[in-house]
Amino acid sequence: MAENSILCSASSLILSLFTLFSCLFGHGNSIEQLAGYNTFTISSFKYPETQIRPFDMRYIRVDLPPWFSSMSIALKSSVNLDIKSVEKVPKSALPMICFREGSLPLPDVSNTSLGELVALSNSAFEGTQVLQNSEQCYPVPRNMTMKLTNEQISARVLYFGLFNGVGRTRTQSKMIVRGPSYSFAANISVEGCITSSMQGQYCNQTVELLSCGLSHNNSGNGSASGFFNQSMLSCRNNFETSCLGDEEMKIYTLEILRVAEFLTISAENVRLRPVNNSGNSSGIDLMCFVRYGAMPSATLHDFSGNLNKSPLVINSPKVGQWYISILALNLSKETGGSQSNVSKVCYSLELQELECPLGKAGPNCLSERYMLQTVLRKDSTPFESYFLPYGEKVMSDAANFLLEPLLSNYSFGGLDTWTYFILDIPHGAAGGNLHILLTSDRKLNYEIYVRNGGLPSLVNWDYYYVNKTSNSHGSMFFALYSSSEEKADFYILYVSEGTWNIALRNLNSTDGTSNRQTTMSVSLERCPKRCSYHGDCKSALDASGLTSYSFCACDRTHGGFDCSIEIVSHQGHIRQSIALIASNAAAVLPAFWALRQKAFAEWVIYTSSGISSGLYHACDVGTWCALSFGVLQFFDFWLSFLAVVSTFVYLTTIGEVYKRAIHTVVAILTALMAITKATRPSNVILVMAIGALALLVGWLIEFSTKYRSLSFSMDLCLNSLERRRIREWVNSLVKTIMKRFRWGFLLAGFIALAMAAISRDLENSQNYWIWHSVWHVTIYTSSFFFLCSKVITINSGNGRPTDANYQLTRQDSLSRG
Repeated sequence: MAENSILCSASSLILSLFTLFSCLFGHGNSIEQLAGYNTFTISSFKYPETQIRPFDMRYIRVDLPPWFSSMSIALKSSVNLDIKSVEKVPKSALPMICFREGSLPLPDVSNTSLGELVALSNSAFEGTQVLQNSEQCYPVPRNMTMKLTNEQISARVLYFGLFNGVGRTRTQSKMIVRGPSYSFAANISVEGCITSSMQGQYCNQTVELLSCGLSHNNSGNGSASGFFNQSMLSCRNNFETSCLGDEEMKIYTLEILRVAEFLTISAENVRLRPVNNSGNSSGIDLMCFVRYGAMPSATLHDFSGNLNKSPLVINSPKVGQWYISILALNLSKETGGSQSNVSKVCYSLELQELECPLGKAGPNCLSERYMLQTVLRKDSTPFESYFLPYGEKVMSDAANFLLEPLLSNYSFGGLDTWTYFILDIPHGAAGGNLHILLTSDRKLNYEIYVRNGGLPSLVNWDYYYVNKTSNSHGSMFFALYSSSEEKADFYILYVSEGTWNIALRNLNSTDGTSNRQTTMSVSLERCPKRCSYHGDCKSALDASGLTSYSFCACDRTHGGFDCSIEIVSHQGHIRQSIALIASNAAAVLPAFWALRQKAFAEWVIYTSSGISSGLYHACDVGTWCALSFGVLQFFDFWLSFLAVVSTFVYLTTIGEVYKRAIHTVVAILTALMAITKATRPSNVILVMAIGALALLVGWLIEFSTKYRSLSFSMDLCLNSLERRRIREWVNSLVKTIMKRFRWGFLLAGFIALAMAAISRDLENSQNYWIWHSVWHVTIYTSSFFFLCSKVITINSGNGRPTDANYQLTRQDSLSRG
């Protein structure tokens, strides 16, 4: 905010929107070559290839200074979706890219349907698409090259958000995260104009700065002009008179530095030239198009009017850069004949900006206005703070303040009073949430109106609250909480940087406020409602490192941007807990059989695996954690890996010495797998490979000990005796294998193993508790069947086996003797 003296400085500013390079203009190449002498590169960033996992996100911040002319974006991703396939993908798994001016996009709170997304994507990447809403989202394209110019989007801050799935389940903590990831890489460059008086996409449009000066300073109770306690700032074009031909346009710029009540634009001394022209200037349309932060046109503007008919009045204009274009129309109609090509209309442009003194605002500047001071919270995350008014009326050190001593005592029209509060959101704090809370000992007698950059009113606001049924609840970034007749409680999500104005309308002010006590709290918080006490508030930086933002990481049963949505009911949570924990009771089957066969090592492994899996899932679903989550996860995966490999080792008939050696090696390998990255999908294949290798090694050891007496000549021509011995050995080996297993149990084991593989393949974030419970039952059942399939060999007293294998070996030895 400026002091009494006001200087109108020229800042070239204008903004842009989504435009493909190939679809700009027919003569774009030649124009760009000429414009290259007027532009320079402000910034250029290359974002390396980055992977976005399911339910993850990335933000990119791009600063666009007032003198920027265009921004080029080249995006390349691994996504391969066309428009037809997008319709079949749910939003919870759809890769999306979102754009927002001033602050970070948050598509989780958007009500945009999938059909609207398809329509937007179909037009956004095939031609010029004007960014009309505060947030636009599209499916991520495989390749995207586009240009954003200063003719359509504001020169402030632009944020890109890349998401791998959006919706209420994105923030929900999940027991398993599976789904396709995608990668992206981007190049972003910003071009600017060398000369501030030249603007436009190619810096080839002349913009004239209006010169301003203080014309009135009325501090008394009245004046001839009828204004009270106000200062009038008058602005004119430098050459006093401007002349335009038919359909010619001239552009002016004005910077408003202080809160203004209104801005009036008028054209004086409208006349035709040459002077001897017989036309009538009153029939000429001198159209005025006004736009905040960007150059206006006949099709894209904020305000418009015919200055030759009446002045254009803008109530409560925003603080910042304004652009005004004047277009002359119907000039040839009025002048007529052959002189129409040389006739011009001349005018003097005059602007009057009515400003209020410090501490005042509203109609006739009779309402109170307070600047709120930022007070940082101790031991909190960056930018978390609360706001208190300056002055002696607020003596409390608390985070809230009493409202009644600050209210305006002037009633406009005898109906209500307005009181204004101004606060500043600092640079880099766009990832915070503005929390406004009013509590009273009686029914609230206030309406709340909030606006960014300018004073709010009944007809001009960004967000408002009248009561719990009449408010901005339908707005994308407005979150209403437990409001009542005595309390107003709401958040503005991911609030934009810059100046914010809060207006309180005190209804029925004639009733007095002496007996009423209302406290007001204004704060900047990292996560709304502390994630509703169903999650943790996490902080991060965008890709540029210039903006700090926060988000909620919810528990297993809640989701939404603030963890306020119950995704899994209490009964459902109990059901999931019982299924995941109790299904580990299937470990009793292989443990019982191992104990019966006196395989104590396997019994310990199966029993420990079932217990550790039950404890891990009890912690994973949020029921109870016996140890830290990391320790429980390690033991669950390690013992599960060990149990699978132990089943393979058990199927061999090698001695205990060899088994202990194999178990030691396997324990080391599986421990390394569990401690490094236990949840990677390739671990399943790796564990099965280790188990198969252990079984093969066991069989080789068994083969080398039982059949080491078999020898034959390696000559190319074998005699008939050696060929007969080889056939007998092969037949003996086949008979041994056939008698080694109970094939019915072995077949049942493979069926159960196939069911376990199918259930694991069917797992996702939504049905994990069902299919993983089936996995527990089937994988332990398959181990039980495999254990039962082994035929137990009974040793005789001399330590030699009495089964068919031994007899065949013995006979073979005797025949050679």
